[in-house]
Amino acid sequence: MNLASPATSAGVTGPNWVLVVAAVLVLGLLLAGPALRRRYPVTWWLLLGYPAAALRVVRTWRPLMAGCGLAVSRRPALTVVSGLVGNGAPPPQPRVPRRGLIRPTSGGFVLLVRLLPGQVPEDFVKAAPAMAESWQVHAVRVTSWRPGVVRVVASAADPLAAPRVPKQRGPGHLLRVTVGALETGAAWVLDLRRVPHWLIVGATRSGKSTLINALVAGLAPQPVALVGIDCKGGMELSLYEPRLSALATNREQAVRLLVALVELTLDRMTVCRAARVRNIWGLPDKERPVPIVVIVDEIAELFLVASRNEKDEAQAAGTALIRLAQLGAALGVFLVVAGQRVGSDLGPGVTALRAQLGGRVCHRVADPGTAEMALGDLNPDALKAAQAITPEQAGTAVLASGDGWERARSHLITESEAEAVAAEYAHLTPLLSELHVEAP
Repeated sequence: MNLASPATSAGVTGPNWVLVVAAVLVLGLLLAGPALRRRYPVTWWLLLGYPAAALRVVRTWRPLMAGCGLAVSRRPALTVVSGLVGNGAPPPQPRVPRRGLIRPTSGGFVLLVRLLPGQVPEDFVKAAPAMAESWQVHAVRVTSWRPGVVRVVASAADPLAAPRVPKQRGPGHLLRVTVGALETGAAWVLDLRRVPHWLIVGATRSGKSTLINALVAGLAPQPVALVGIDCKGGMELSLYEPRLSALATNREQAVRLLVALVELTLDRMTVCRAARVRNIWGLPDKERPVPIVVIVDEIAELFLVASRNEKDEAQAAGTALIRLAQLGAALGVFLVVAGQRVGSDLGPGVTALRAQLGGRVCHRVADPGTAEMALGDLNPDALKAAQAITPEQAGTAVLASGDGWERARSHLITESEAEAVAAEYAHLTPLLSELHVEAP
């Protein structure tokens, strides 16, 4: 009786049969690769792109570390002994930093590297461009992970070229909005509960207004009050007027509105003190006041002065903004301050306000002083990255906070879409009579 399998009878042994099937699968993936990459980029990356990139990392690791000056030679005495005893054998290989597993992400990979004695993270930061070139990826970012270990994040392609952000369904998490994509491929989320106050700077057509559009569109479905201050006659923020609880369009109105917001904040402080809680989030749901997000567009218009009277107004506006920034996080008042130019020449009030705005977003700017004001006190590397943004990279920005910095790009929300969102959710606009700003 012939007990041979069909594959054996046909002249193909078991192991060879497995190789044939594997070869067919690989060939099929290669042929379908371009279409797969266009329609399902993440799947393509995990099946084809990542294995090839991981192989390049393994193959080039030792020569790359040596070429970047990150390898350390063995002790000279050991080298001499090796040459004498080994009868001309090659000297021991230099020590290279030990890397961890190469773990895939949706658009790249990440690995941890243990530093050799005497090395610092900045040594690897300088080598990042060489890593990207050697591994044939778009970019490599190196950050400190813990003492003695750095984290290397590689992006296979530029995720900021066409960020694909899923549309938000429903109100989502309170005061949390997805506004774009990070360079790592992850969603760019502005969480006002975590970082309550933000400074956003950018020149004309840099993407600043697009980011504000995305932020307002995400906040509009939520149970929050939106307040606008636009001293250029409301040219920007009037798009959202149906969804705004108050809108100031000149500095006189802005001062009255900011003073009213400070008084409202102090009233909330009294309520929290009476309830023996530290912030409004400790109050029962039915007693908790509505959160307020104050959006200030073109902050320079509040601080530029041409007369004594304007100087007094500017000082009053700056004092009120600083007061709101100091108290607002605990009492449900959040600031988003935007401007084309923000510099110390606008007065000491701007510098004092900047210190209270923990989150920063810097688009392409027209002067280095604005970038320095936005990022210089947080991270010098973030400042360099912001100054490298070109006019062709509209929407691209560097965002920074106490947690670090990232390159990002906001999701495109057009003016017509912003108007439509404001109209759709106008019925959710809280009525706050204490913020009435009309002239007496």
